[in-house]
Amino acid sequence: MTIREELEIIELGTLCEDACTSKHTGRRVRPEPKCPIRTEFQRDRDRILHCNAFRRLKHKTQVFLSPVGDHYRTRLTHSLEVSQIARTISRALRLNEDLTEAIALGHDLGHTPFGHAGEAILNEICSFGFKHYLQSVRVVDYIEKNGMGLNLTYEVKNGIACHTNRTAVTKEGCVVRLADKIAYINHDIDDALRAGVITEDMLPENAVSVLGHSKSERITTLIMSVVKSGVEEIKLEDHIKAAEDELYAFMFEHVYHNNAAKDEEVKAKMLVEKLFRYYFKNPDKMPEEYKNIMNRFSKERAVCDYISGMSDGYAINLYNDLFVPKCWHIQ
Repeated sequence: MTIREELEIIELGTLCEDACTSKHTGRRVRPEPKCPIRTEFQRDRDRILHCNAFRRLKHKTQVFLSPVGDHYRTRLTHSLEVSQIARTISRALRLNEDLTEAIALGHDLGHTPFGHAGEAILNEICSFGFKHYLQSVRVVDYIEKNGMGLNLTYEVKNGIACHTNRTAVTKEGCVVRLADKIAYINHDIDDALRAGVITEDMLPENAVSVLGHSKSERITTLIMSVVKSGVEEIKLEDHIKAAEDELYAFMFEHVYHNNAAKDEEVKAKMLVEKLFRYYFKNPDKMPEEYKNIMNRFSKERAVCDYISGMSDGYAINLYNDLFVPKCWHIQ
């Protein structure tokens, strides 16, 4: 018996009946030999962790565009925080922690440069629209490994696709959807406080009294509420959800739509659109892998894939190279 087979037996004996176990799931588009050590969901987690798109998340905006300082969140640190929260919930509910972690680490792989500003402009100018959660699935299916994709299991891809506004087929996917919101509301508060966009005394009193006065207290309260609600329906208790909704509304009013956080968004959208228009007219200037995508799908699809995969810094440098005149160095 292999180590993987032993792990599959342990899962069947320890996980709850609603958990997605590795032995009876893990379907891939291209069948592969089983790993002697890792379960199918462990393999998916590792493939995501080692892929190019995951590494680029360290240079992609979370909320604040190109903040000065080392301690603001990026898409990478956000994904790690979602993973930690989701794993804690899954372990407490005896769900499949490996599946949960794979979904959490992969959920934002398709996010654009400049956060939701980049997503909004691509959704506006692309004829087929743009949603980062669907782009994340494209990344793992058609873009990574020079177009071969990561060949992830159906359950992981479904959880990635459903992490924003859909119901996943697995309980683990539902956990990640809640963990994503728990993570970003609370770390966005932390970043906004650090940036001086808000102060502690501005936070809604009722929400803070229910959820807690610190980031740690609030996250703990929210996690405990999900666990108390049980595995039958992955949700927050009603009074906890009401407090979270109040905090969410506060963040939209004071942070997500605040000029201090968003005053560069117009420029970011202009930059993304100009790059898109340039490569749509000059597709031969794209890297070879995106030319292959163009031949396989369409020019517009390939340009969208290329632009959305860029990090903030890469997009800015590319824009400068293409559109900003350089000085002549004349003696």
